[in-house]
Amino acid sequence: MPDDQDSHIALFRGKQIRKIWYKNEWWFVIADIVSILTDSRDPSGYIRDMRRRDLEVANLFEPVEKGGGQIATPLALPFDTAGGKQNLLSWNTEGILRLIQSIPSPKAEPFKRWMARVGYERIQEIEDPELATKRARAIYEAKGRPKEWIDRRMRGIAVREELTTEWNDHGIKETKEYAILTNDIAKATFDLTPVQHKRLKGLERENLRDHMTDLELIFTMLGEASTTAITRAEDKQGFHANRDAAKRGGKVAGDARKKLEVETGEQVVSPDNYLDAPEQTKHLKKK
Repeated sequence: MPDDQDSHIALFRGKQIRKIWYKNEWWFVIADIVSILTDSRDPSGYIRDMRRRDLEVANLFEPVEKGGGQIATPLALPFDTAGGKQNLLSWNTEGILRLIQSIPSPKAEPFKRWMARVGYERIQEIEDPELATKRARAIYEAKGRPKEWIDRRMRGIAVREELTTEWNDHGIKETKEYAILTNDIAKATFDLTPVQHKRLKGLERENLRDHMTDLELIFTMLGEASTTAITRAEDKQGFHANRDAAKRGGKVAGDARKKLEVETGEQVVSPDNYLDAPEQTKHLKKK
């Protein structure tokens, strides 16, 4: 399966496209691309309609032995979402380019050029891994995030990667297991699941952590780092043992959060978000 460290958010003209490095190439979430090229509010429905009206496109979605030809079949690959890991239908570059040919859109040609550039940048990142971090920072800077927030967000990404690597080494393999463990940590840390936290901030498809305040990021890191430490120290193996570690790790952060709230008289969990923040805005905006 793909490595969690190779799951990313790409940007095409300010819109998000989720992508993952799998079998030595990028795979892109099909619904994200269809949404951008068609402005459809129901990309899944648009894809179903395409498959009904275009037999060749329909065949591309089938396994090779059923007529898919040489182009790889779309795969359901795991992506981090606010509710934990979910399998999202994805396609490699060749498949996406073939799909684009069936979408009548003036946005298609710029998108093809964009995908070629993304592929080239990945090759550069393989040769120089620091480039990936620099590009992520540049994206957040372009969105107007303050330097201090970016530093915490980047550190949080590293902490999360360390945790998921530890889980993988201790027997966690299924997507739903990652989702449950992530929910356990968040619930113990904030008394909210990621879905509830996202709803509080008025988010829909947006990444929850990209809209957290400084303190929310800090306590998220504490919960995940504590879970990593417990898992490693006690050599937790299997889902049930790791779930115990996740709840205890989250409780470390939850107890610290509650103590801070008593000291300050203010709640750490906040409805603040960056939804309405223009470029170069230096503070979180409330919806």
